Order: sequence, then C-alpha cells, then structure tokens
Amino acid sequence: MSNINDQVMVALGTVIEPELNRDIVSLNMVRDLSVVDGIAEFTIVLTTPACPLKDVFIERCESALIGKAPGIEAIRINWDAQVPTDRRIHGRLDVPMNCIVAIGSGKGGVGKSTVATNLAVCLAEAGASVGLIDADILNPNIPQMFGLGSGRPKVVNDKMQPLEVYGVKLISTGFLTTPDKPMIMRGPMLHSAIRQFFTDVDWGRLDYMIVDLPPGTGDAPLSLAQSFPLTGSVIVTQPQDVAVADAIRAAAMFEQLKVPVLGVVENMSGEFFGSGGGEKFAGSRGVPFLGRIPMSALVREGGDYGRPVALHGVNSNAGRAFRKLSEDLAARISVAMLQGADVIPINFVG
Repeated sequence: MSNINDQVMVALGTVIEPELNRDIVSLNMVRDLSVVDGIAEFTIVLTTPACPLKDVFIERCESALIGKAPGIEAIRINWDAQVPTDRRIHGRLDVPMNCIVAIGSGKGGVGKSTVATNLAVCLAEAGASVGLIDADILNPNIPQMFGLGSGRPKVVNDKMQPLEVYGVKLISTGFLTTPDKPMIMRGPMLHSAIRQFFTDVDWGRLDYMIVDLPPGTGDAPLSLAQSFPLTGSVIVTQPQDVAVADAIRAAAMFEQLKVPVLGVVENMSGEFFGSGGGEKFAGSRGVPFLGRIPMSALVREGGDYGRPVALHGVNSNAGRAFRKLSEDLAARISVAMLQGADVIPINFVG
C-alpha cells in the first residue's frame, strides 16, 4: 500500500462498527481501497445484506477521513456482505448453510408462519440467499402464504429442487400431498421428514435457513434441535396473557435444549388484543424484544392470497414493522455468531 493508503487505513481504524463495538479495519470489513484525485474509494463488507446502518457507516467514514487524512476531499463507498458462518453446521450437516434460525411459538394461531414468511422475503429482498423449511409437517401453511397451493418440487439427481418465490427457496409437505388429505405421522416419521428436508433437498448455498416450526413443545422442535445445530430461535406471541404463558414454555424448551433465544416478536398488537405482553415477556426472560407487528387486514390478506405484506404493503405499518424486524434480527444473528466460540470470524483478507 502507498503511504496515503496507509494513512487512510489508519483513519478508518477509528470507525467503530455499531453492533460489534470494534473498528472496521480490525474486523477486516474494509477492502479494495484506492485513492485517486482526492477521492478515497473502498468497499465495506457488512455482516448481513439486511444491515440498516449504511448511513451510519457513511457518516462515520466521512468524519474520519475528510479533513483528517491528508489530501482526502471525498469518499466513495461500495457495499458487499458476507453472513458469518456457524461452524457447528459444517461440522454436523453436509449442507452449505451459514445459519439456521427456528421460528417457534407456544400455541397455534399467533401468526408464526406469517412472521417466518415475511422475515424470509425481507432478507431475500435485501440480497441474502434464503431458504424456508415448513417444519409444521402435519398442518403446513407456507405454500398458501407464498401462493403455491399447487406447486410440486422436481427431483434431479436424487435431490428435490425447492420451489422459489420472492427469492426464497421453499420446501413443505404441502407440496407433496393434496390439500384435502390429512398428514398422519408418528414421532419417528416426523423426525425423518424434517431431516430429509435438510439433507435431501438441493438448497445450494444459503445465508439464512428459516425453519417454521409447529406450535408447542412436541416432536418437531425436539427433533430439529437434537438433529441440527440451531444458531438461534425466535419466539412469536400475541399480547394477551394466555398467549404469553404458552410462549414462556416455548422459550424454556429452547433454553433447555441450549438453543439461544434471539428475541421475541409480539404479533397482532393493537386495540383488539392489546399490547405490551411480548415486551414484558422478553424482559422477564432477559432476551431481546424484536418488535410489534400491528394487527392489520393487509397481513391477513397477504397470507390468504400469497402476497406477503412486507413486499406488497411495503409502506403500511405492518410492512415497515416486518422490515425493521428482519434488519434487527439479522444484526443480532451476526453479533451472536461473531461473539460465540463456535463461529468463524469475519476474515475477508486475501
């Protein structure tokens, strides 16, 4: 590096990544630096494509360089992203997934599949590669949420090809059966079905695998947690006490299985069901409160007609809430993996 490049890198070493509280140079987030005609151009490699902090990085880099580094009159930042990899996945599961996040709830009807769907499409729209497994084997809702009631996966080289909608790769028993026939399975069959969704599907490389669990603390979440290293879980609840009481049991199950609870989402928040139960629950367990999704007809219509509100009602209160949820959760996943002992740290050098 030339002397001016060295000086620019020293100056950028004072820029702190807000979530990790370390400077962006020691985190190896800065690369491809060049200085031409007083303009410092470089790439910042974020820990998630869904990062909401680009404006913060721009402001801090301008403050660190312009008028501070000799000869630098302007900056030009290019953006890239690489989701940190949970190394335990590659030690136990021969699939190229960076992280696996389970969406759970203590009871049915709280909107868990709605949250999983909108979270997945938000991450995909931000530029991440996203898969979604409908692990509610007996009562699959994901096909309808994505408008795929009649979809059927193809098989190529003995691997099922996931269906893809809105940039999200999907698999569900709903694609393998007719809607009017019930799925009847015992515990071992459920375990086998969930495992096959991971190992017998050609997912390609994924930044995020979202798993929509059935409600409660039964066979499916136990099979998932015991078979695969989960990066973390998200608990979905409604505001009222009866829903929160069930959510507490779901959180306790994940804690007992040593699966970190990444946060709590309060769904259907508003005048009808009230609000605040989810936040109170999160505070009592010492876990993050990720936000409220307001009760809205747009959310219901999006689920009924396969048009997720995060994309088709982007300017609605619910659409904005889901987008913020995806950004906050992606940030928490990155922080959790980079601070954990079993994850691969950021290293973009060479």
